[in-house]
Amino acid sequence: MLVLNKEICYNYDSDPYLKPVWEMKQLTNHGVPAELMNETVKVAEEFFQLPVEDKASFYSEDPRKGCRLSTSIDYDHEKVHFWRDNLHHHCRPLEDHVGEWPTNPTRYREVIGNYAVRVWELSLVLLDLICEGLGTESGYFEGGLSKLQMMSLNYYPPCPDPALTLGLPKHADPNLITVLNQGAVPGLQVLKDEKWLALEPVPNAFVVNIGHTLQVISNGMLRSAEHRVVTNAYVARATVTSFIQPSNDSLIRPATVLVDRCSLPLYRPFRYEEFLRTYVKDAQEGKPPLQQYEISQT
Repeated sequence: MLVLNKEICYNYDSDPYLKPVWEMKQLTNHGVPAELMNETVKVAEEFFQLPVEDKASFYSEDPRKGCRLSTSIDYDHEKVHFWRDNLHHHCRPLEDHVGEWPTNPTRYREVIGNYAVRVWELSLVLLDLICEGLGTESGYFEGGLSKLQMMSLNYYPPCPDPALTLGLPKHADPNLITVLNQGAVPGLQVLKDEKWLALEPVPNAFVVNIGHTLQVISNGMLRSAEHRVVTNAYVARATVTSFIQPSNDSLIRPATVLVDRCSLPLYRPFRYEEFLRTYVKDAQEGKPPLQQYEISQT
């Protein structure tokens, strides 16, 4: 049985604009084997612990590279560096991309491939539940809106002075829905009521996060939570994140059925590719990424 806090699938029996939902949720009894979840984090750790020369071919500052290893976020251009290494690659269609993935550790492709498929299937179930909760037609997110799956493996080594840097800065995800396997080491924090709250790991649970794209489609009923990653001085932390996102040419706009219920769209339509460009620029400048897409209600 899938156990999910029902707030993530808001029911419109009451006034839909009284209680927008934005918090991250931890998901248990989701059907993904605990052994696979643990093996995935272990394989991620093994990759990052390889000698530098064994990983060098994947290192790139070009975000367009299909399988890319990088340090911090945008090392050459950012003013502040962050305490993490990251391996980022495409997962769908699996057969088109698995050939770009690491072969060391030797079981990387097998474990991460199996994991990607199971998390993809889980994500489709979650999106169906969200359709039901929002009151949109079944299958609303099929096709271009959920076409891509990106896998992001993060490694946060022990930091000599955690007060000096973060693993990741405050941000909210741009995509549709995020499913995070955060392993057993804490570090994720969520901003709520202007306070940072630790989201402690729950054994064999996924952290589910709403992305900006889903916030727009839900016409503000589902909100993307701002979060960050803190470092620690004692133990390394590895996490594996699956991002479900639209194709670049997908038109992102509030679902018609939700606009009809309140007669006012909160956001103007835009192409996902356009949003990704402005998201990066706004993040660098510290601006709210959705602000320029909001429709004034005055």
